[in-house]
Amino acid sequence: MRHIHRAIALSLVAALPLAAQSPIPANNPRIRAALDIIRADNAWTVQQQVELTRIPAPPFKETARAAEFKRRLEALGFSNVRIDAVGDVIAERKGTGHGPTVLLQGHLDTVFPEGTDVTVKHRGDTLAAPGIGDDDRGLATVLAIARAFQKAKVETPGTIYFVGDVGEEGPGNLRGTRNLFDKELKGKIDYFISVDDAGLGIASRAVGSNRYKVTYKGPGGHSYGAFGIPNPIHALGRAIAGIADIQVPTTPKTTFNVGVISGGTSVNSIPFEGSMEVDMRSEDAKSLAEVNAKVLKILKQALDAENARWTSPRAAKAKLTMTIDTIGIRPTGAQSDQAPIVRTALDAAQTLGFKSQTGASSTDANYPISLGIPAIRMGGGGTNGGAHSLGEWYLDTPNAYVGIQWVALTVAALAGVK
Repeated sequence: MRHIHRAIALSLVAALPLAAQSPIPANNPRIRAALDIIRADNAWTVQQQVELTRIPAPPFKETARAAEFKRRLEALGFSNVRIDAVGDVIAERKGTGHGPTVLLQGHLDTVFPEGTDVTVKHRGDTLAAPGIGDDDRGLATVLAIARAFQKAKVETPGTIYFVGDVGEEGPGNLRGTRNLFDKELKGKIDYFISVDDAGLGIASRAVGSNRYKVTYKGPGGHSYGAFGIPNPIHALGRAIAGIADIQVPTTPKTTFNVGVISGGTSVNSIPFEGSMEVDMRSEDAKSLAEVNAKVLKILKQALDAENARWTSPRAAKAKLTMTIDTIGIRPTGAQSDQAPIVRTALDAAQTLGFKSQTGASSTDANYPISLGIPAIRMGGGGTNGGAHSLGEWYLDTPNAYVGIQWVALTVAALAGVK
C-alpha cells in the first residue's frame, strides 16, 4: 500500500486532472489542512471508535450512545446539536452561501441485545468487539471529518449535517433516516452519504428487503391425547419446505431466508403456536415483488394443507390460523455510476490514489435513493470482519485514514469550498 502514501502526498500538492461531476477540491489550502489533520490524528479517530463501542446500543435503546455522540460533537465546537423525536443526533455546520446541502451520517444502533459484552479487546492493531466496525467506524469517521473541518476552518457554500442516526439495523427499519427525510430535514437535503462499515467501497444501488414474522396458531394439546388435530409447527415445516424450493434469479441477485423459528412448550405437547421470521432481498423491485408473492402463496398453502390433513370432528374445531406481521420493508433503487454523487466519490478516490468499486447493499442510503435523492454508502477505511457476530473485528491498517480522507473530500466536493 506504499503507492497510496505517495499518491496522497502528490494529491495534496496539485489536483489531478479529473472529469469530476463536482470539482475535487484537493488544491484548496483548507481542505489540504483538513486531510493532513485526519492523517496526523488517526489515533484520535480510533480512540473515538473504541470508546463509542463500549457504550451498548441495542435496537431501540440507543439513548446512552446518542447522548455521548452529542456530547462529542458539542466538544468539537458545534453549538446547535440536537436529538430529534426518534433519537437521531444532528449537528448543523451552516454553509456560507447557497450551495448544496450534504448529510453525512453513521448509525448509532447495533444488532446486539442488551447484556452483550462490548468490551474492546486489543490484539496488536486489531480491535475486537461487537459493533466495532458496524458501525462505530462510521461514527468515528463522522466525528473525525467534523473535527478536521472545524480545526482547518473549512468554508463550504453548502450546509453540512453531521448525524448519528438510530434504527438502521433490522428491526429498526431505517426509522432514523425515515424521520430525517420525512420530518426533521424534509426537503433540505441534496446529497446523502452513509458511512457504514470499513473498507473503500461504494454502495450506489439499494438492496431492498421484505421481512415478516409468520405465526401459525391453534389450541394445542397433549401429543398423545389430542393427536389428530392440526399442529402449528407442522404447518411451519410445510411452509419452510415450500420456501426452500423457490427458484430465484441470480441476476439481479434475489434471495430468501428463514432466519428464526420458535414455538412449542415441550416434546410431548402439540404446540399452540409456531412462528418464523422470513427475509427476502433483491436490488430489483420487480424480482423482490415476485419472490414476495411466492412466499405469501406458500404460507397460505401450508396453512390449508395442515388443516386439510386432519379430518376428524375434533380437528374441525381446532383449525389453525395464521398471522403475518411486517418486521421491516426496505425500498430498493439504483443509480447509474455516472450519477453526480457516484462520480464525485469515484473521482475523489482517484485523487487519493486508489480506485473504488461500486456495488449494492442494504443501508440507510436505501431510503433517500427510493425518494430520488442522490445517496451512497461509503466505507470508512481499514478492514473488518465478522459483522453482526460476537467475533466482530476491525484492523486499523497503515492507510486506514485514507478512507476518512476520501469521505471528507467527497463531502467537500459536493458542498463546495471557498
